[in-house]
Amino acid sequence: MEYLAGIVIALVVSLFATLVGFDKERSFYPTVLVVVASYYGLFAVMGGSLQAVVSESVVMAVFLGATVLGFKRNLWFVVAALVTHGLFDFFHGHLISNPGVPSWWPMFCLTYDVGGSHISRLSFAACKSHCQCALTGRSKGPVTWVGYAICAHPRHIRAIQKAPMGHK
Repeated sequence: MEYLAGIVIALVVSLFATLVGFDKERSFYPTVLVVVASYYGLFAVMGGSLQAVVSESVVMAVFLGATVLGFKRNLWFVVAALVTHGLFDFFHGHLISNPGVPSWWPMFCLTYDVGGSHISRLSFAACKSHCQCALTGRSKGPVTWVGYAICAHPRHIRAIQKAPMGHK
């Protein structure tokens, strides 16, 4: 059930963000990563373990660094950090003893992270010739993803033609 909940909530949040236009802002997915990275720290505080707070703070600092790097340089670092956080969720219980973490949380967070990273990948790749690309800041040509140019009208995303990776 945790896996299903993570996927469904990632889809609902991402769909909402797309419909409202939040995901068009360069800071949206880095902000999501900051929030995702902070939950284990919150659980450590709730569990009352100083050792867990310190351990989780170190891990959180690494993800915050990836967030800043991604925001300042290239948003693909944010996508990679979301996937990495999903892997961290998988191994979390073996790496850090945190009594405040609910038993279902790592599986939920793993699917949310991986689902959210896939959706953010689509969002980053979506750019028309008249928009500013979230990845590069350039405004020339569509960004492509997996061999398709993506049209990002605020109300829909659709593959419009075969194209090589990168800007045309």
